[in-house]
Amino acid sequence: MCGIVGVVSHGPVNQLLYDSLLLLQHRGQDAAGIATSDGRNFNMFKGHGLVRDVFRTRSMRSLPGFSGIAQVRYPTAGSSESAEEAQPFYVNAPFGLTFTHNGNLTNWRELREALFRVDQRHINTNSDSEVLLNVLAHELQRAANGVSLDPDAIFRAVEGLHRRVKGAYAVTAQISGYGVLAFRDPHGIRPLCLGRHLSDEGITYMIASESVALEGSGFEFVRDVLPGEAIFISLDGEVFSQESAIKKQHAPCIFEYVYFARPDSVIEGVSVYASRLRMGEYLADKVAKTLPLGEIDVVMPIPDSSRPAAMQLAARLNLEYREGLIKNRYVGRTFIMPGQAVRKKSVRQKLNTIGQEFKGKNVLLVDDSIVRGTTSQEIVEMARAAGANKVYMASAAPPVRFPNVYGIDMPTQTELIAYGREDDEIARLIGADALVYQDIADMQRSVSDLNPALKSFDTSCFTGEYVTGDITPEYLARLSTDRSHQHEGNGLQFNLGYGANDN
Repeated sequence: MCGIVGVVSHGPVNQLLYDSLLLLQHRGQDAAGIATSDGRNFNMFKGHGLVRDVFRTRSMRSLPGFSGIAQVRYPTAGSSESAEEAQPFYVNAPFGLTFTHNGNLTNWRELREALFRVDQRHINTNSDSEVLLNVLAHELQRAANGVSLDPDAIFRAVEGLHRRVKGAYAVTAQISGYGVLAFRDPHGIRPLCLGRHLSDEGITYMIASESVALEGSGFEFVRDVLPGEAIFISLDGEVFSQESAIKKQHAPCIFEYVYFARPDSVIEGVSVYASRLRMGEYLADKVAKTLPLGEIDVVMPIPDSSRPAAMQLAARLNLEYREGLIKNRYVGRTFIMPGQAVRKKSVRQKLNTIGQEFKGKNVLLVDDSIVRGTTSQEIVEMARAAGANKVYMASAAPPVRFPNVYGIDMPTQTELIAYGREDDEIARLIGADALVYQDIADMQRSVSDLNPALKSFDTSCFTGEYVTGDITPEYLARLSTDRSHQHEGNGLQFNLGYGANDN
């Protein structure tokens, strides 16, 4: 999962891009990068680590320009932690492009082979994002006939990309001498939205993964980018848009609402916070049917994403709500960490108990989801060590039984605690006295209740049904085999002086 931003302004954008990345830091802690343009030349800096660690005063000064794009990233299958695979990426032909991508392509191997053998383009990394960049570059070259670009030609290029590419992708890109382009895949799996800020100097436009990046930067939320839609913002501040003629089932990723997105974001017209409250309500109804409510003394969230669901569950069941687990906010998310040993160690560093809230009590712990089960097992052990009498567990999401191939790093079934197991067996493995999972239909209703126009979602990690229609058992087996180790990288400085027609 990644967070991306694109800005076209009447003044310097480097600080605005930096501030926006801070607001999207929850979407990736592996690497960060910014690329700006003065209309002709690109300037880029990227590196491994958190936003605050990657950028310093010197690097910010090296990023002049009135337009730019940026990304925070964590690696998915097939990528590494080296700064070379941090984004933005860059190509100098046909017009000079910088590029950021949130998502994951499912046919990137076939595309890479075609780019090499047919399109005669070389790919430098194992990143599917670089493949997607080169597909865009090739389609732009075809649409422009090697001469110049206009919005219609840009939209023809994006349409050509849609016809070739499968998977999830939300993109921001800069075209040297022209402006900033953004688009989503026809399924709209990954989020993207448009905002603007009016001042005496003019209008500044921003495109970002989540509305919180807009609102936290003082921007007015305008709307979501539609599935398959492309938006082009010229360097003069003109906005052009076009929807794709390719019509697919609109299926936003439900895991955004369960876990990834910030609760103060609004995605597809749905407040993430309100959807998590609704998940708590539905989960409460199932808990009431499954567990002996008279034996539950207290409800506690596993911070932070599960807090709205836990609060609403406790209120609906008239149970006492307490905060018994305190989070260290300076440890990264555990289920996206690279090794099982590192994940187990980080749980103890990340959470600590308030003993008096556990001692002698029957506790219902509420989590947003249970993926590998590492965190759940450690927390149950911590609760018992703090004196809990019984420990029940409830998950606001259904069992995660299948890999996610659209940008969330849970690619192998053997890593998933729910794969091939019933709820009682999972409860025994994590050490809980009982375990209650949300029903899939209730999870979907938690979102669609708030926007009835949303008829379907990508729920592949729960159901094994992949909306792109190209995922086979052989694909999943190869994905498992190809998982690569992740390595640290250092910051890379670029000063790219390629203009709009320097082909």
